[in-house]
Amino acid sequence: MSTIYFTLTGTKYHHGNDFLKPGMKVMLEKEPDNKHDREAIAVKLEGLGCIGYVANSPYTVQGESYSAGRLYDKIGDRAFGKVMYVMPTGVLCRLSKKSLTGEEIN
Repeated sequence: MSTIYFTLTGTKYHHGNDFLKPGMKVMLEKEPDNKHDREAIAVKLEGLGCIGYVANSPYTVQGESYSAGRLYDKIGDRAFGKVMYVMPTGVLCRLSKKSLTGEEIN
C-alpha cells in the first residue's frame, strides 16, 4: 500500500503550530458526534490534547494529501501519524500504516 498523507489544520484555534516539528507523533481520533462535520477527525498530542483537525475542505487540504472524508473509513476510532512538514498553510503528516490494520503503536 502506498504512503498516505493528511493535512493537520485549525492549529491556530488551539495551540498554534510553532511547537510542531518533523518527526513528532500525533494521534487521530474520530469525532462522530461533531456538530459541524460528521467526518471530523481530531488530531491530538500527548499532554496537550486536541491541536487541530484533519483538513476536510478543498481550501485546507494540502497537495494530494487525504481529506478527513477520504481517511475516515480507512481507520478505526483511533489512528496514529507523524508530522512531516510544518508550513504556513498547514502541517503535512504521514499516517502510520499500522493504523490501517487496527494495530496501535506505542
